[in-house]
Amino acid sequence: MTTLYGFKACDTVRKARTWLDANGVQYRYFDYRMEALDSSIVDDWFGRAEWTAILNRNSTTFRELEDSQKANLDRAKARTLILSNSNLIKRPVLDTGDQLLFGFNADKYSAALGLKSEK
Repeated sequence: MTTLYGFKACDTVRKARTWLDANGVQYRYFDYRMEALDSSIVDDWFGRAEWTAILNRNSTTFRELEDSQKANLDRAKARTLILSNSNLIKRPVLDTGDQLLFGFNADKYSAALGLKSEK
């Protein structure tokens, strides 16, 4: 089953949920502010995607990190940061089982879910 990860206060997550609902996509919604994000899920993402696609360097949370935490970023350090603060994940995360998409883009969602593009 397709799973959408995020939290309800995020505008981009709301846009993705609205789009999924409007297109009749059945999905499980995982709000990682309400339910702890298991490390095995994060490890799965790191096994299937580049860490640079997962870590949100544009977030306020990232910008507020100590310089020492932002220095010398690599896969292991990004994983540790994300596990300590889920706000560092690019969101939403759409997991179709076959593909992982970070952020929301209607055309990419359509392609990943086998739906007609809105163009």
